[in-house]
Amino acid sequence: MPTATFRIWTGQGDSAAFKDYTTEASEGMVVLDAIHHIQAESAPTLACRWNCKAGKCGSCSAEVNGKPRLLCMTRLADLDLSQPVTVEPLKAFPHVKDLVTDVSWNYRVKKQIKPFKPRKPDADDGTWRVQQADVERVQEFRKCIECYLCQDVCHVLRDHHKHPEFAGPRFFVYTAALEMHPLDTEDRLKDLKDEGGIGYCNITKCCTKVCPEHITITDNAIIPLKERVVDEFYDPLTRLFRVFKPKQKE
Repeated sequence: MPTATFRIWTGQGDSAAFKDYTTEASEGMVVLDAIHHIQAESAPTLACRWNCKAGKCGSCSAEVNGKPRLLCMTRLADLDLSQPVTVEPLKAFPHVKDLVTDVSWNYRVKKQIKPFKPRKPDADDGTWRVQQADVERVQEFRKCIECYLCQDVCHVLRDHHKHPEFAGPRFFVYTAALEMHPLDTEDRLKDLKDEGGIGYCNITKCCTKVCPEHITITDNAIIPLKERVVDEFYDPLTRLFRVFKPKQKE
């Protein structure tokens, strides 16, 4: 049976470094399988998050050969095993130990986004009527498994560390699912501009490329939201309309 070498980031703080491990590489294996073999054979304290092993929980996010991936969905057959396979933690978040990072900042960002606020029902029985096209428009965004690969690859977070000022692709997708919902009445555009920092995004589409659920993050979520922000706050015709728009009587 062939073997493969895995160059894994291990340790904590300043003492963390790459360490090589060799294990068997059988047909059908994914990188997470290799990590489990290494834990069983030679590194029982190696820390790695995982849960479903089916590409649906987002727990096993890491970087394989420099690219953000899910370890459970990265097949060894797709990698060049003649060279060491580099496995390291996500770089956009604080390192905890080995392959584990602290992604709790993401949950704090999510709490700050205004929740769904539906309009009044259309009928006396408390129901709403919506078009199927409107339902399908936001359905794509609900596939997100919160693996945070899009957050990790985004240069605004990864290289420029704008975490306090920039919500990131994941939460632009989440906001788009709310803003484009046919029943929602909440206004999140000012928050996107000020707290979310959507203006930092220069639509390189790197987030779309790494999404394991193949969500079209840039074209279907971020660009439409950027257009709405521009229309609301920077379009001169909109500003002129506000000046001459009659005030509503209270």
